[in-house]
Amino acid sequence: MNEKNNHNDKEQQKVLDTLKECGGFLEGHFLLSSGLHSGKYLQCALVLQYPKLAEKFGKQLAEKVKELKVDVVIGPALGGVIVAHEVARALGVRALFTERVEGKMTLRRGFTIQPNEHVLAVEDVITTGGSTLEVIRAATEQGGKVVGVAALVDRSGGNFKPDIPVHSLVQIQVETYPPESCPLCKAGIPAVKPGSRK
Repeated sequence: MNEKNNHNDKEQQKVLDTLKECGGFLEGHFLLSSGLHSGKYLQCALVLQYPKLAEKFGKQLAEKVKELKVDVVIGPALGGVIVAHEVARALGVRALFTERVEGKMTLRRGFTIQPNEHVLAVEDVITTGGSTLEVIRAATEQGGKVVGVAALVDRSGGNFKPDIPVHSLVQIQVETYPPESCPLCKAGIPAVKPGSRK
């Protein structure tokens, strides 16, 4: 069953305001790496570059998942590394990250998960949830028991529904459009291509 945390509107707005202040939540006309267009763009790395904010958000996420009895936190490189580290620090547990090896999300660098360790998978932003599911699979293949997912921002629009609890600081619906039917293109708003994948 998928348990979504109820978001306190004031707390959520504070996080969104911080993202905006740091340039991590932009509004305009964006060409996404998927090929789709959007009027909003999230880049949490611009917030996470500030250690005090990363620590603060890590503590807030840790507070949401403390009942899960987590033994280890794991996130995908690159976006989930800092989030995993800060959530793990707040929980007093280990922080691991996965990397892609020949297209497959894998634990490297001597990282291991013991059989039945309680694992929390974390992300900066959940969009489709694809990379999160890959992290879950990597942890499960090592014998870990994934007990939940946590993210700074869930922008899946409620479409990411694994059968474990999902927690986030912000839930936001971000509309995307195919280029041929993009209202921003029709309005003549210039498009820019932000993002980590060029």
